[in-house]
Amino acid sequence: MDISILGIPMDLGAGRRGVDMGPSALRNAQLASTLRELGHTVTDLGDIDVAIPETLDKHETGGLVFLHPIMEACRSAAERIIALPEGTFPLTIGGDHSMGMGTVIGNALRGGPKRTGLIWVDAHTDYNTPQSSPSGNIHGMPVAHLTGLGDERLTTLDGLTNGWTLRPEDVVMIGIRSVDTHERELMREAGIKAYTMKDVDQLGMTRIYEETMERLSGVERLHVSYDADALDPTVCPGVGTPVPGGLSYREGHLLMELLCESGRVTSMDIVEVNPILDTRNQTAEVMVGMAASLLGQRIL
Repeated sequence: MDISILGIPMDLGAGRRGVDMGPSALRNAQLASTLRELGHTVTDLGDIDVAIPETLDKHETGGLVFLHPIMEACRSAAERIIALPEGTFPLTIGGDHSMGMGTVIGNALRGGPKRTGLIWVDAHTDYNTPQSSPSGNIHGMPVAHLTGLGDERLTTLDGLTNGWTLRPEDVVMIGIRSVDTHERELMREAGIKAYTMKDVDQLGMTRIYEETMERLSGVERLHVSYDADALDPTVCPGVGTPVPGGLSYREGHLLMELLCESGRVTSMDIVEVNPILDTRNQTAEVMVGMAASLLGQRIL
């Protein structure tokens, strides 16, 4: 498989600094060489340009902090992905989760608009809008904007989508354990499927995977967006918004291994790796392992 790695050093959507170094941490954890050892052809495209927060005035536009530089970075990421050859597997590394607006749209529009499924592996639903968000931080809003809620400049990436919108029924969230009150209401209205940690405990990851594949059986492309904070903080300490009681190391790998066996995943994000908060690059190394499991690594 031809894999293209694209770094998105976005550190504008969250309240804590450090995730702009996530792409470097993942590269230092031998991301490219690990995938090459699995037999893939790997090209590292470098990083897109993203504004540095300290060079900007931190102001809100319509309840959104750093709206314009985030929109510009997401549009740039989407355009880079759209330009990739058909058959390439884009592996986008960040960076805070607001980058998902660019990566999901880019992968959906590449080669012409396609019905795209989104598997959102995260402790958080990221389904706030500018009106519901208590902070105005855009990393808590990408899924809402992808499904057409919120600020039109982000839902369309300033006109790039040309009418394409992610269908709420094509979103599945796994590992959820931190949801704002208004997010809960918006998700119920939209009909998004979310598996909380209670569901993981009760059903097990294999059943969740099977139900997810059945729900997303009609999509043409399947994008996995994996936030390091989906895993328990004892597994991935280097994240900005840790929530206790997350996925275990093996639960995370099992989901990736099963998705690999499906042969249906066409693109992936790794987000929210924060080396400043990490221990000896542990989080980056774990997330490189997760990517490897999705892309063919096996125990036997």
